[in-house]
Amino acid sequence: WRGRAGAQYSTLVPSDEVTINYRHGLPVITLTLPTRSERCRFTVKPTVTTVGAFLQDVQREDKGIERAEVFATDGNKVSDATLMEVLLMNNFKLVINNTAYSVSPPVKDKLSSEHATEMEDIKSLVHRLFVALHLEDHQIRKERELLQKLDHLKEELLPLEEMKARIMDSADAKTSRLLWVGLALMSTQGGALAWLTWWVYSWDIMEPVTYFITYGSAMAFYAYFVLTKQDYIYPDAKDRQFLHYFYWKSKNRHFNVERYNKLKEDLAEAEESLRRLRQPLHLRLPIQEINDKN
Repeated sequence: WRGRAGAQYSTLVPSDEVTINYRHGLPVITLTLPTRSERCRFTVKPTVTTVGAFLQDVQREDKGIERAEVFATDGNKVSDATLMEVLLMNNFKLVINNTAYSVSPPVKDKLSSEHATEMEDIKSLVHRLFVALHLEDHQIRKERELLQKLDHLKEELLPLEEMKARIMDSADAKTSRLLWVGLALMSTQGGALAWLTWWVYSWDIMEPVTYFITYGSAMAFYAYFVLTKQDYIYPDAKDRQFLHYFYWKSKNRHFNVERYNKLKEDLAEAEESLRRLRQPLHLRLPIQEINDKN
């Protein structure tokens, strides 16, 4: 706002000479052109049109208008860059040549209540027009970008997948050998205890030995829990040992696990985006368009 107090004009016209009504959610300013002496309507877009643009429209409509300005009720001039939306929030004076019109815009809250349905209909129509004109082209372009991204990710993952498969086979084989070694040691221990019990010593002598072996096994399981914070369950212990071998071999063979996981996440995200994108495409696009891309 630029101040210009004490503006001079010869005539002050009542507010009914300049009226503001809303049609389809847009303000329509009706006033009398001084030279042509006829009423003229000006529809403005309050969120886009500025005061300067509105005054230029009025002057273009009546070439006899030499001066067109807007003042606030306190006498300060309203800047031409001010949006009409801001101007229509309060009363103001419209000066055309030497005549000042007192303008009282309708109350905004009341207008919003009366025209809310019309505004929603306009917004819905604009949205449907945008979808009809632009969305399909955007989706086709986006789908091509995702397909190119998928091809690039798959090319990067191919050598990593082959290396991972070899490392997993090696880790699985080593874990299986460890399980068989454990079974062999337990079998050997059981056979040794049976031989000592029935052929070398008696049960009275071997009973404390088996007790301490059992107690030692319980201590070993408890130590496993203290170190891993997990119960000693055979499938979980096997998976833990498998992961230990896998990461050990990955480090030796320079397999970047973090990079592999990041590529897999990007691939899954791209595939999910493509799946969600193709659903509206199949509903909107002609069949030949879909077949060309597939």
